[in-house]
Amino acid sequence: MPDARPAPATDVERAMRLAIDESRRAQGISSPNPPVGAVILAPDGTIVGRGHTQPPGGPHAEVVALADAGATAAGATAVVTLEPCNHTGRTGPCSRALIDAGVGAVFYALDDPNPAAAGGAQTLRDAGVVVGAGVGADDAAAGPLRAWLFRQRHGRPFVTAKIAATVDGRIAAPDGTSRWITGEPARRRAHRQRAILDAIVVGTGTVLADDPALTARGDNGELGPHQPTRVVMGHRDLPPAAQVTDGKAPLCHVRTHDPGAVLDALDDALWVLVEGGPAIIGAFLDAGLVDEIEAYVAPVVLGAGASSVSIPGVATLTDAHRFSPAGVEELGDDLLLRLTR
Repeated sequence: MPDARPAPATDVERAMRLAIDESRRAQGISSPNPPVGAVILAPDGTIVGRGHTQPPGGPHAEVVALADAGATAAGATAVVTLEPCNHTGRTGPCSRALIDAGVGAVFYALDDPNPAAAGGAQTLRDAGVVVGAGVGADDAAAGPLRAWLFRQRHGRPFVTAKIAATVDGRIAAPDGTSRWITGEPARRRAHRQRAILDAIVVGTGTVLADDPALTARGDNGELGPHQPTRVVMGHRDLPPAAQVTDGKAPLCHVRTHDPGAVLDALDDALWVLVEGGPAIIGAFLDAGLVDEIEAYVAPVVLGAGASSVSIPGVATLTDAHRFSPAGVEELGDDLLLRLTR
């Protein structure tokens, strides 16, 4: 084996940040597999390969990065956001691919919590590869792997409820007009988020009233390469000409008012966005199935009109659903408030 000196620690830490950035390119396309990023470092710290998990059935991040590195992978250091897998599914074990490529050291952020895939670190050690765990663990756990890790722990997708409202909590004027309460920067940000989601949930009422497309579009209105599944919950039939039936993105009509049944129907989804209407968001909140709220707040006051959330079961302040602030982002004239459990 060529010189297998691990890359310097500072280079490994820098490479982990790059690996996390690389993993963002796997969000939405890798599900139900984890969105992993990998970077290959030469002994002097030079980046010679990088890669991210491909769609199911395609190569994992380590294999893509090894292919990018080619012969320079021998004796190099691999930096990966998740422990290399140790099982054969639709692809072979990444631990074996790293060994066969002659990699001298592997540093990863998080242990794989899936018992069917875990164990890659020990396989690498048994083959004489230097292994280090926990590099950039907090950043990796809060990054693109967040929803996958949540699903491993809870057996369901991570759910974000999206609200776009006036400062007094209205999503439409009394006459029903609602376009647009928030500005263009907020809407662009919402489309960037859709491009990395697995599914968007609305009710049949929203489809009948607003006829939304629920697609991920670029700044010029073009369809993005990844489209989340459009999920419509409710018993009413969808109009044949509704935009959600146009074939531009997958459609799943779940004929139920039970939020849990909706999530059960999305067995491959890691991250789900609930967009509305008010009763749908309220139902998910009432069922304890909202893990995060992203509230786009416009500097507008209506004083009347539809409220952003409807929860009939909340009659007093002690019944309120409480969240903790996690961040504030300025988007033009609007604010995005992110709240977590």
